[in-house]
This record gives sequence, C-alpha cells and structure tokens, in this order.
Amino acid sequence: MTQTQRFTRSIHDRVLAGVVGGIAHRFGWNPTLLRAIYVILSVASAAFPGILVYLILWLLMPEGND
Repeated sequence: MTQTQRFTRSIHDRVLAGVVGGIAHRFGWNPTLLRAIYVILSVASAAFPGILVYLILWLLMPEGND
C-alpha cells in the first residue's frame, strides 16, 4: 500500500504561512523560485486574486510536520 503525499503548509520553509513552501515541497520544486513566480503572477493579475488564493489556501491547508 502506497502512502499519498498531501498538501500541507511547510513548518520549516515558510515566509508567511508556509503555503508556497508546502506546495514546492509536495512537487519537489525550488520554493524560492516558486515564490518569485507566484508574486510575479499575482502582480500581473492586479494582486487581488493572488492574495485571495493565498488566504484561502492558508485556511484550508493543514500545517505539516516535515
């Protein structure tokens, strides 16, 4: 039986709440690069949707224990 890896907020690699760090950890991506891409996309979309998505993920994603 294989264990599936869930989306969790990172407790070690966080800047605000660990949302982007948790997503990067889940997929094995570079968290700093993913943060930069997220900020660029948020600013390009007038920032509001990016902030709203981050807040929703912060509320929905459980804190990990990595």
